[in-house]
Amino acid sequence: MQRVLFHDTIFGPIHSRRLGSSLGVNLSPRDGKICSFDCLYCEAGFNAQGPGTTGFPSRAEVARLLEEKLKAMKAGGEKLDVITFSGNGEPTLHPYFPEIIDDTIRLRDKYFPEVKISVLTNSTRLSSPEVCEALNRVDNNILKLDSAVESTMRKMDRPGSPEFTTERVISQLKQFSDTGIIQTMILRGPEIDNTSDTEINALIEAYKRIRPRSIMIYSIDRKTPDETLRAVSHEELNLIASRIEAETGIPVSVA
Repeated sequence: MQRVLFHDTIFGPIHSRRLGSSLGVNLSPRDGKICSFDCLYCEAGFNAQGPGTTGFPSRAEVARLLEEKLKAMKAGGEKLDVITFSGNGEPTLHPYFPEIIDDTIRLRDKYFPEVKISVLTNSTRLSSPEVCEALNRVDNNILKLDSAVESTMRKMDRPGSPEFTTERVISQLKQFSDTGIIQTMILRGPEIDNTSDTEINALIEAYKRIRPRSIMIYSIDRKTPDETLRAVSHEELNLIASRIEAETGIPVSVA
């Protein structure tokens, strides 16, 4: 079974094809996965591997480890573009996510004031005002919308709650009009293909409703737990991006 990717709370920096030199913050357990989605394409594997034994890192531990790393990087003259919350699961599930964001902003301002803070979220916690307020405090609030077709979203992302629907999340994403960045995974498989006209038309209508600051589309780049999935070529992604941008007027980047 494919297992979790990250065995540290602070990892990297790594080169992100979307964000540059990125220092990662993993708010999930170091030896397990906690996520409100169970995506077919998740590089950290399926949720069936379990939550592990280490539990969520404490707020104090995250702050301590992040400060140690930033201090060492500053002293070594290392380059850094972004601090990114991602890791082995959904970062907004951490019970102290808003407070950790505040700690991170404080430490960023102390050591690397020019660096951006990004959060990669699957958008399942947007019913929490505290989570949404914290997301509004970061530089890059990157919110997932893989499909605006309900049946495709359920097959692809496999949300844990039956109450999570495309209509509900699109309505919630509207609160980040002009500030949020929508991230969409484009792929194909035996039962999934979100490159069809039906899928792209639905996404375009959703993007128009949300009116985000920008849109990121990308495809799989590493091994996935469902090995039947196939990446979409960069050339095809560029064609899809051009169409979305032309019909919405929203900037679209391809990674």
